[in-house]
Amino acid sequence: MKLRLLTLGICATLLIAACSNDDDGTVKPPPPVAECGAPTPLKLEVPPGYPQMPVPAGNPTTVQGVELGRLLFYDPILSGDSTQACASCHIQNLAFSDSRRFSEGITGAKGNRHAPAIVNPAYTGDTFWDGRVHSLEEQATKPVPNQDEMNLPWPVAIERLENSPTYPDKFCAAFGDSKITMDRVTKAIAQFERTFISFNSKYDRVRRGVDSYTAMEAGGARLFNNERGDCFHCHQAPLFTTSTFHNTGLDSVVVDRGRYDVTGNPADLGKFKAPSLRNCADRFVFEHDSRFSLREAVEHYNNFHDGLDVDPLIRVRRSRAPMTEAEIDSIVEFLGALSDPDFITNPNLATPYAP
Repeated sequence: MKLRLLTLGICATLLIAACSNDDDGTVKPPPPVAECGAPTPLKLEVPPGYPQMPVPAGNPTTVQGVELGRLLFYDPILSGDSTQACASCHIQNLAFSDSRRFSEGITGAKGNRHAPAIVNPAYTGDTFWDGRVHSLEEQATKPVPNQDEMNLPWPVAIERLENSPTYPDKFCAAFGDSKITMDRVTKAIAQFERTFISFNSKYDRVRRGVDSYTAMEAGGARLFNNERGDCFHCHQAPLFTTSTFHNTGLDSVVVDRGRYDVTGNPADLGKFKAPSLRNCADRFVFEHDSRFSLREAVEHYNNFHDGLDVDPLIRVRRSRAPMTEAEIDSIVEFLGALSDPDFITNPNLATPYAP
């Protein structure tokens, strides 16, 4: 009994000492535990007549989640030597693509595929050129630990964020508590990327009846959408992609097996995802391996490798007369009308850090 009383006395003394901040013995309560509160829902708005924005139920878009994702997208803290961020290879004024043929990781290593543009990615479906992952959240898990890219193990990345003076509070605001996990990091980045909305190009303004094409743009639009140019099968408006995979006759001997490495299906050999052509004139290089300029990419469909492995949608062009130089020029001119200046200058998509 005496031992029990002594123990209770010690506990009470310790409790009073923990609660008291004054020498006069005045007992003060412990400081309140910070309450994170619920994040504020954010509705992603698209113009009338465009597809409804798909958002996964497990990662609703919020004001605080987007803010956190923007910080993470531009912060080199997620790379091994703290020199590279997601934005290092996805540059806003290039429609979140890269000017280099192959992006370079922190060790100087280069891959064999170009960093794709990020435009209206909420609609993208399977991601990467070969479609090997199925969501923006899953995609964001890959570059950080990749030895040829950011080269930082996820446990180390999480520890860095936990020790940051900023991020625990940001995670608290975005997710209701300050726990930091890979799942939450990638969810926040995906939320930010879903705000990469581009529906205000000249094409869109013409569609709304508030602008008009030049004669050359109008001719290019007709070619794009008829059997003469025949671009629309793989690049359907208004997203200007079908998010499907095609062998477009780039090589007579396949160099990069593409979709085949994901599915193991011989029919997928040399297939790559048809990218969105929105903001394509703001980019420097085209195809998965950056081999073409924009005009060269259009010219390719006069000169592709004609083998049985080539997509039937492409091979049918062999039965038609090649496009003329003037026709190619007009298609390129129309593709320029898919550029959205507001998108590549949107301050809400720019770095939140001072230069």
